[in-house]
Amino acid sequence: MKYVALILAFWFVGCGPQPRKDSTAPVEYYHVDPATAGRVTGVVRFAGKKPAARVISMNAEEGCEKMHPKGVPEEVVVLGKGGALANAIVYIKSGLESKKFEPPKEAVVLDQHGCMFVPRVLAIQTGQSLSVKNSDPVSHNIHPRPEQNREWNQQQSPGAPDLRRKFTAPEVVIPVRCNIHSWMRSYIAVTDHPYIAVTNGAGAFEWPHVPPGEYTVAVWHETLGELMQKASVAAHGEAKVEFIFREEK
Repeated sequence: MKYVALILAFWFVGCGPQPRKDSTAPVEYYHVDPATAGRVTGVVRFAGKKPAARVISMNAEEGCEKMHPKGVPEEVVVLGKGGALANAIVYIKSGLESKKFEPPKEAVVLDQHGCMFVPRVLAIQTGQSLSVKNSDPVSHNIHPRPEQNREWNQQQSPGAPDLRRKFTAPEVVIPVRCNIHSWMRSYIAVTDHPYIAVTNGAGAFEWPHVPPGEYTVAVWHETLGELMQKASVAAHGEAKVEFIFREEK
């Protein structure tokens, strides 16, 4: 009986309720040392003839047609002086794997305005809030279709409160549709670090406060594809990159 009692005692110790691990331990985020930080600047260009923009007809929705009776040009390849390419996503693709960055507290805003998604392309960090607005007098439906994050699909009526969502995994990129208005398109790029940008009208971008290191920088465009190149950032240094998408012959 003594042996049975000992076995039962060990069984209860091994299989009984165990102390819970502390899940409230603070996350240790990486902080860039300003004494050694460098920067990355760059520009994205398109070499070739600008593709013709198709005109979107909105006659399927009376409310949208009233706002745009002549339709709206769909500006996919947006060019500036010297072939500067706007609305391209630029991000550090590799070189930061061992670092965890704190999500920004301010939300990124995606509006539904004039029966279009505004902006067409946006960048966000994992854990950062996405605020979805409906500024139109008609109902919309926002439907991101990710592969690494959870898919969601929600209607938003005129005057409805903003929708708040977050993405938990990096993903470049997530296409977004409106299931009510088939012409509405947007693209969301998600990274787990702050070194991501959408090029401006001059095709330019800039990342200050980059830790010294060797990186792969990538650029993505919805119809032109993806390009990559290496960038070496020295302490207090500046790495300059230039990407050129070329017209297919």
